[in-house]
Amino acid sequence: MKHFQPKEAWDYLQQHPDALFVDVRMEIESLYVGRPPGVVNVPWYEYPDLMPDASQFAEAVAREANGKDQPVLLICRSGKRTLDAGQVLEAAGFAEVINIVHGFEGELDERFQRSALSGWRFDGLPWEQM
Repeated sequence: MKHFQPKEAWDYLQQHPDALFVDVRMEIESLYVGRPPGVVNVPWYEYPDLMPDASQFAEAVAREANGKDQPVLLICRSGKRTLDAGQVLEAAGFAEVINIVHGFEGELDERFQRSALSGWRFDGLPWEQM
């Protein structure tokens, strides 16, 4: 698995428009907190269970992909869920999986708030919100 900072991921997406960009957060997070444009939401886990089903996740991504050779970029809130999700995709045979370090909202700051230190939004990259 490769690990890209948000700006590296954005540049990669501009150079590889065929890449599949997957938001692994719960749908409600993606819609209300915000998300990058063009991202496909395939939750790693969903409410109320909050437990991942690795095979179901890999199958859902495979349905979105044009094959397992298509590059897949993964984003979540802070870059943690994507590590597990990426390992599952690699085990399922996806050839190029990229984790976006710090995710959409980034790490917590000293006040326990996100988007102040790192992440997609912090870097000023395009995003949309419902």
